[in-house]
This record gives sequence, C-alpha cells and structure tokens, in this order.
Amino acid sequence: MSFMVIQDLKVHYPVRGGIFNQVVDYVYAVDGVSMEFESGKAYGLVGESGCGKSTTGKAIVGLEKITSGRVIYEGINVTNKRNNRKSTFNREVQMIFQDAHSSLNPRKRVRDIIAEPIHNFLKLSPKEEERKICELLEIVGMPEDVKYKYPHEFSGGQKQRLGIARAIATNPKLIIADEPVSALDISVQAQILNFMKDIQNEFGLSYLFISHDLGVVKHMCDYISIMYKGRFVETGTKFDIYNNPQHIYTKRLLSAIPQVTPIGRERRKRERIKVENDYREQYKNYFDEKERVLDLIPITSTHNVAALPKGVI
Repeated sequence: MSFMVIQDLKVHYPVRGGIFNQVVDYVYAVDGVSMEFESGKAYGLVGESGCGKSTTGKAIVGLEKITSGRVIYEGINVTNKRNNRKSTFNREVQMIFQDAHSSLNPRKRVRDIIAEPIHNFLKLSPKEEERKICELLEIVGMPEDVKYKYPHEFSGGQKQRLGIARAIATNPKLIIADEPVSALDISVQAQILNFMKDIQNEFGLSYLFISHDLGVVKHMCDYISIMYKGRFVETGTKFDIYNNPQHIYTKRLLSAIPQVTPIGRERRKRERIKVENDYREQYKNYFDEKERVLDLIPITSTHNVAALPKGVI
C-alpha cells in the first residue's frame, strides 16, 4: 500500500517581458507528474539535464513552490503548509543533494551539522543526542572523532556519507536522492551506491533516486519513470523499462549506455542509428502538435507510455 501519493504536480515559472514587465509566457518545468511510493521500494527518475527531474524532487519536499497538484502523505494533504502533519512529513521525508560540499555548512563542525535535524525533530536530551550522532557516524562507516572536524577536511565520498548521515538522522521513510554520486569518481560511486542499498535494506527505506544515468538507476531501483520536458514519457518496473522499452525517447536513452566490448560498441552504434531514424519517423506518434508529451496510456498493469494508441508497439 502506498504511503505517499503525488497527484498532478506542476511547477510553472512565469516569463516576463514588455515595458510593464508583465507575464508573457510560462516555463513548464514540471507539467503534471503523478507518482505513488510504497515502503521499502526504490523509484528512479531519469532524464536529460533540464527535463525537470530535480525540480520535481525539490517540489515534493517544499524547496520549490508548487503551481498546482497535491502531495498526499499517509492520507493527509501536506501541500498545505499550515497542516499539522507537515512537521511529520518534514521529518520522515529527507533529501540528499548532488553537491555534497555545498550542502554542508562550511562554518559548522560535523557534529553540529548532523545534530541540526536531530535537534529540530527528535528533541533528545544532550546525552541522547550525542549518542545518536556517534551511532550515525558508525552507520556511514566513519570514526567517531570526525565529529570535531569541518567539511573541507573530507573527500567527496566522505562528504556524501556525512550528507547521508544527516538525511537518516530523523529516521525517515523516504529519501529523495538528487544525483547523489554524479560528482564522484567511478570507484567512489560504487561504494556510495552499495552503501545506500545496504542502509535501505537495514532500515526499510524508500528512495526516489534522481539521475541521468540509466545504468545507476538499474542497479538501485525497482520502478523507473522516464522524464522529458516536464512530463513522464514512460513508467514501469525495472524489467519493463530495460527489457521492453516502448517510447522512442526511452530507447534513445538506452542506446546511449556505453558498452565495454568492441562487439558491443559496434552493435550499439547500429542500434543508435536505427533509434535515431525511428525517432524522426515516429515523432508525431509521441508528441502533440505543440510538441508537448502526450498523456500516459497503460500497456500492462505496471507499464505506461506517453503515446497515441497507434504509436504503441
């Protein structure tokens, strides 16, 4: 059963112009996104830069103003800031940011950075708070004495671990991870991703994993949504997306995944040429006359694609 539902979420930015600086148009950063989250499941949100995926994550947690739509958490509409369940939502839905360095206050010690959400939401005694900080550092694989250091004293991977420690400090149900490993070296990426899987299994966390990398999302997620121009073009299970892609944009993304062997590269090159040809030929089946993404239609109980019926294979 879903503990959180996103209903027709929209984030539109006004474009002003003219001598009176009036609103002349809108940028549809997020244009009608709906999702459901189940406990212990990981959801991937994939798309190119500028498609609206990061804005979606920030809008869910309240870091971006929602134009319309609703965020329903445990049956309560938490888009209304005056709702008395908002504090529970803020405690149980946390975020990990792409740039770990800028998300950590450089003027505060590690102890104070991790203690901030604990102090705001859990209201522990000083002794219990100190014990909690030490436990969190142990969970993320860092020694207790680092709590007296400042963020600039750590590597990129260590900073991201500290960001994760802060995110799990309030015992959340859902963590929104916005490109959490894209700024890290490939070897460090693997360490952080495997660690995130471990804590998911240990604490029963749910993830919304935002990324442009389909390979990373395949490793992390149970369900995947492909985003383009502020809307979903295809949603489904990991198996649906990787083994039976329907939308030409999804196929385009999959064709860009690098192959290791020379045979794989040649095969991928031929596939990409075919995908690009199909994209030009079938474009009208997947977008309306204003080049907006069409509404999702179901293929199976778990698989949906934005296309006219004739555009579905």
